[in-house]
Amino acid sequence: MSLLPPNKKKVAKETPRNFVIFGETMNGKTYFTEEFPNPINLNTDGNAEMIETPSINISHQRDSKGTITKSVSDVLSDVIDELQGTKHGFETIVLDTIDDIITLFEQEICEGEGVKSIGDIGWGKGHAMLEMMVRVLIMRLKELSMKKKVNILYISRSIDIEENDVSKQVPSLKKKWMNIVNGNSDYTILCRKIGKQYIRKVESKRKNYTRDKIDDEQIASLLDTVIGAYEKSKKTDVKDAKKIVEQQEKQEELEQKAKRKEREEEAAGESTKDNPDPKQDKQPEQAPKEVTKEPEQSKKQPTARRRPPRQARS
Repeated sequence: MSLLPPNKKKVAKETPRNFVIFGETMNGKTYFTEEFPNPINLNTDGNAEMIETPSINISHQRDSKGTITKSVSDVLSDVIDELQGTKHGFETIVLDTIDDIITLFEQEICEGEGVKSIGDIGWGKGHAMLEMMVRVLIMRLKELSMKKKVNILYISRSIDIEENDVSKQVPSLKKKWMNIVNGNSDYTILCRKIGKQYIRKVESKRKNYTRDKIDDEQIASLLDTVIGAYEKSKKTDVKDAKKIVEQQEKQEELEQKAKRKEREEEAAGESTKDNPDPKQDKQPEQAPKEVTKEPEQSKKQPTARRRPPRQARS
């Protein structure tokens, strides 16, 4: 049987299944996720019982001594296995939040290796272990979305950054992890509350989706509520592209200078802690003593003059 597909065009299936949803607290993220079909919330905030969505508290299981008996990675693996192999009726998996899950992964590695920081594990082994755990989780969830047509929602908080003197909200998830998560997602959507209005806006998307090619009407209807969900990307001419690249390069150069300065200040601070008053360690320089030479005495001592004897008077 040939593994090659027929050499002819086919109708593309464009239904997006993987989403990054971010925003500040109380800005409509949870409300948005509840509008997806049949969601299950994998919750890291410990408040799974406080929401109506069927939920699981995601945390390490520990014994009376505080030792991890079942790690978060094992808990998530068991949940994914069950979602793949049983009839459950769930159509959407919500990871609330992906930031906390990665932090729990890091904690798991540190406790397993007996270190305080993942950087304390030599030869970059700790960072490699953490990256592998994150990638495995993302790939297993993506496989679940492809085979079972399950929607995957990665929830992240947000932070404000300055970009070209303009304040902008971005996911609080570190850029390294955001690149992995976002690279396996179809949409990145910002939830904001302006006044009494809740707004959903596309920050990035995998491709220019068209509504008529989305075969899941419930997903299509949800995207109808998101600004920019079906807008086509605009082409940029060469001149404008050059300006954008130049501005980006300048921004990156400024960021690198700021990082170098921060590292230098940290190094200077550590040096000051080790030696609070560097002047104390230095002995004051003593002025060279002047050596005065005594005048050389003549080897011949001057002889005292003797008066001539008196002559007797005649």
